[in-house]
Amino acid sequence: MNRVIAVFTKESFLVPAVAIILGLLTGAIAMLAGGFNPIDAYTALLKKVFGSAYNFGETIRQITPLIFTGLAVAFAFRTGLFNIGAEGQFIVGMIASTVVGVSFDLPAIIHAPLAIMAGAVAGGLWGAIAGYLKAARGVNEVITSIMLNWVALYFANWVMNAFFIPAGKQTSEEVKDSAIITIGWLAEMFDNARLHWGTLIAVLAAIFFYIILWKTKSGFELRSVGLNPHASEYAGMNVNRNVVKAMFIGGMFAGIGGATEILGVFHYQAIMTQHTGYGFDGIAVALIGGNTPFGVILAAILFGVLTFGASGMQFSAGVPFELIRVVIASVIFFVAAHGIVKMFIKPILKKKKEGGN
Repeated sequence: MNRVIAVFTKESFLVPAVAIILGLLTGAIAMLAGGFNPIDAYTALLKKVFGSAYNFGETIRQITPLIFTGLAVAFAFRTGLFNIGAEGQFIVGMIASTVVGVSFDLPAIIHAPLAIMAGAVAGGLWGAIAGYLKAARGVNEVITSIMLNWVALYFANWVMNAFFIPAGKQTSEEVKDSAIITIGWLAEMFDNARLHWGTLIAVLAAIFFYIILWKTKSGFELRSVGLNPHASEYAGMNVNRNVVKAMFIGGMFAGIGGATEILGVFHYQAIMTQHTGYGFDGIAVALIGGNTPFGVILAAILFGVLTFGASGMQFSAGVPFELIRVVIASVIFFVAAHGIVKMFIKPILKKKKEGGN
């Protein structure tokens, strides 16, 4: 029991936890300023998420891509890189899985994994472009990854229009049944919510994140290069190769997320007029999660609940959707502003220290 208490009183846990509370309080103040009742708003949010089996299932569906993009950003951060291109990697993962899902007719045991692998490789290669430009040419990965987001969006639309979308339509053909990863029996239990195997894959991806970074030689090199590239190079590590590798692996996470969104949720690719938003939200998920795999899962749950529950706040409590973004922005602000948060948890940590003595 003492170990459990110790975990929940660690600074690494308290900072994001207190940041979330402060963010919710700030959102409540914003609602009060706008003439809305924050208690009614947050109650409506929870009722929207937990009020029915369908809504709860759809919340899980909303959480899944956020885990993937959060892992994509967090992995790069852990290796000293800023992967702002998870959105583009997510989109090319969608394209690749659609191409494989529509073009081939294979047994399900081969087709679905192949489509997911195609999304992973496509996302990884898209991320590796930014990694290569940084390693070979010294180009800042923030700039290239942001620009690649837009390239991915328009490239996806061109591929779909040119090869997969019939004239006069806005969506491609549906992927073959053998490529679909929707869990039929589970979806029926949740009133036909769009639940799929991607959620389990996301959890396994988080485990893979932990193992490769903290339990392998390759992960040690990746972290070392991120902490001090000059010392790593002096120790005989190939810095440039590790930069490309880190961006490739991060892109793979986002690419798998895009693939599972197509194969598990929509089953087709539509012409996109704007970004999906999952990649950009993944940046906040990674920050709130402390760039750890377990933290990313918890942060994705928070974001998924807030995002899906926002419609409940809007229709039941009359709160504008924009205010939910105020809450999310406030949480991110307090996570980033460690000094402010530590002012609130300092008495707790001091009391714990005195108790230990």
